[in-house]
Amino acid sequence: MKINTIWRHPIKSHGRETLDRVSLLEGQSMPYDRLWAIAHDATKADGSSWAACQNFSIGSKTPALMAISARLDEASQTITLSHPDQPDLTVQPDTQSAKLLEWVSALCAPNRAMPAHVFKLAARGFTDTPFPSVSLNNIASHAAVHAITGTKLQPERWRGNFWFDGDKAWQEFDWIGRELTLGTARLKVVDRIKRCKATTANTDTGLRDVDTLKALNSLGHQDFGVYASVIQSGEVAIGDQLELI
Repeated sequence: MKINTIWRHPIKSHGRETLDRVSLLEGQSMPYDRLWAIAHDATKADGSSWAACQNFSIGSKTPALMAISARLDEASQTITLSHPDQPDLTVQPDTQSAKLLEWVSALCAPNRAMPAHVFKLAARGFTDTPFPSVSLNNIASHAAVHAITGTKLQPERWRGNFWFDGDKAWQEFDWIGRELTLGTARLKVVDRIKRCKATTANTDTGLRDVDTLKALNSLGHQDFGVYASVIQSGEVAIGDQLELI
């Protein structure tokens, strides 16, 4: 099995970008992945520690967010966000939060909790899990969902970190509790990823168009991909091997 694509999401639920390679550190999530998050005006979080998804503006509640793409300049800590219905925005989240919130608010329905705060959580980021995690997605499993829906689905819908070429669809579900090497890094697979309505949105338009949850549930579950913990630091690049231990 080989790594096919690497994605990171600098601002949780607000854009993604591809990478050629990444350095993983033991006990941490992917560097800069979900490092920032935008909390809404009904949040119970204060940004000082990890908080659950319901505290933030996310794609399951605001599908338009799913059409955002991002480009992060690590040196300047600036992010350029693009959306089909908005002019591009280049912003430094730490110092220009008002500018970022104004841009994002234009994509949100007025009857929902509105973006109110920009939080940053160093090292571990605002992953969807209480523990620092990375996610692994199987191209064969994606093809299986595509076959059920009869519609071409963008892989970006699943918001994963690492995509691999697998022999069989859903084989990754058998890896829970097992360790694997990813490039020179070593990971332990922790859990399956239960999916939400964010995956029903087209990542080109930000409009809901395919009932991915119905497709998954037809298989007896609502899961796609697995979460893993980094237990040994290392480098991972496109084309590297994924090997179970």
